[in-house]
Amino acid sequence: MKINPAKAIHSVHPGKIILPLLIGLGVAIFIFFREGTLSSFLTIQFSTTVLFFLFMAALMIVARITGYVIRLRILSEKKIGIGSCIRIILLWEFSTAIAPFAIGGTTISLLFLYKAGLPIAKGTAIILAALFLDELFFVVVFPIVALLVGWDSLFQLTNHSFQAGVLNKYVYFAMAGYCIMLLVVLLIGYSLFFNQQTLKKLIVSIFSLPGLRRWKEGAIHQADDIVTASKHLSNKPFKFWLKSFGATVFSWTSHHLIVNFLILALIFGIKGGNEPHVVTLVEHVNIYARQLIIWIMTKVMPTPGGTGLSEVIFMEYMKMFIPEGFNSLMTVIWRLFSYYPYLFIGAVILPSWIRASFMGHTHEEISDEEEAE
Repeated sequence: MKINPAKAIHSVHPGKIILPLLIGLGVAIFIFFREGTLSSFLTIQFSTTVLFFLFMAALMIVARITGYVIRLRILSEKKIGIGSCIRIILLWEFSTAIAPFAIGGTTISLLFLYKAGLPIAKGTAIILAALFLDELFFVVVFPIVALLVGWDSLFQLTNHSFQAGVLNKYVYFAMAGYCIMLLVVLLIGYSLFFNQQTLKKLIVSIFSLPGLRRWKEGAIHQADDIVTASKHLSNKPFKFWLKSFGATVFSWTSHHLIVNFLILALIFGIKGGNEPHVVTLVEHVNIYARQLIIWIMTKVMPTPGGTGLSEVIFMEYMKMFIPEGFNSLMTVIWRLFSYYPYLFIGAVILPSWIRASFMGHTHEEISDEEEAE
């Protein structure tokens, strides 16, 4: 497989944050003017309790990155230092944030790992394992939380509506996304642990279809890399996968708990926290479960990082847990905590990483053959 650094870097140029910023800003302005977000914000009293929950929400961002860093250390067998792991994860999150689809960051992620000292085949193995573990998290955790809170409760939109069931559009959206993730887990899992040639045959078959044949040769090379990576990963002991999955659960759980802490901060901030509404444990699990569903929807949205559409879905789908009149404010704050930090941090560290990694040699292609030499 060959990597063209110039093309890969161009796909994550810091200037590409402009589009998601414009979309997000447009949605934020619309929300502010339509629902009086500013006036709602001015009524909040920032007590010690409120600041504590805001701190906890920010801490969840750090925890998410920490979980991914731990996983990368495990998957790379500690071949990458902690500092490099942190930098790679931040750049990886940045590339995902500006891409319409998660797969859009695959090539640049390979480049990050290669420049950290890993061969391309090893980097491919890590990306394949990361994809498998991320999808496995949703496949395993979603049914558990859905069972805990109940199907109807999970998909109802208001406190007075019990018409969820099969009538709610989010049911179909969530199930479609879940089925796609389940298919990915089954394909990669079978290819990893049972038959490494299966995924290669599927890739070749897909790119043999009319309209896709022009990319068939490149797809075959990519499939060969995946087979090599699969053989390497399939020999890993159960403990290796258990620790990697544990780090994945920690990372994703931290990410989804951001909303729980933000809602608590808002509740205690209204009227100075006097007689705040008590959020029950079941409601917290419901909020967490809905975050899983929103993320599934975000992954198939055409805008960078799901910007614009994510806010609209969040406002409708989470409003029953947010005090009346503060729904739009919570939506804006949620994106400030869950999305924009990766956008800005990545844009800041990417230029220095490019200068340190290439020193003017981004035009040279990297391939497995060159590594062998």
